[in-house]
Amino acid sequence: MSHIALVTLVVRDYDEALAFYRDALGFELVEDTDRGDGTRWVVVRPRGAADGTGLLLARAKDGAQAGAVGAQTGGRVGFFLHTEDFAADHERMRAAGVRFLEEPRHETYGSVAVFEDLYGNRWDLLQPAG
Repeated sequence: MSHIALVTLVVRDYDEALAFYRDALGFELVEDTDRGDGTRWVVVRPRGAADGTGLLLARAKDGAQAGAVGAQTGGRVGFFLHTEDFAADHERMRAAGVRFLEEPRHETYGSVAVFEDLYGNRWDLLQPAG
């Protein structure tokens, strides 16, 4: 069986990205290794992620990559953070300064609200129905 292990997210700065994902979203730091050339291998993932999928936080290396920071999915929701307790996680994230773009909605597929990460990438906080 196969699964996606990592998804690269281009960021401006390792430490500011790590602080947001760890402190505001509650992700766990999996690895932070200095690669010796001014770059680091920084991996975070949601606590308790069943499949182990993580984000590789990769600092932009040039102007083209810097231009993609915050727009990697063309303004669409590109990331989906599932939760087992929508209300608690929504409140915790708001208290941590996460910017939600809408009030929570309760759809047939579950409870959802769109938020932005520190760069403007759009995410769904989603508790699937049933």
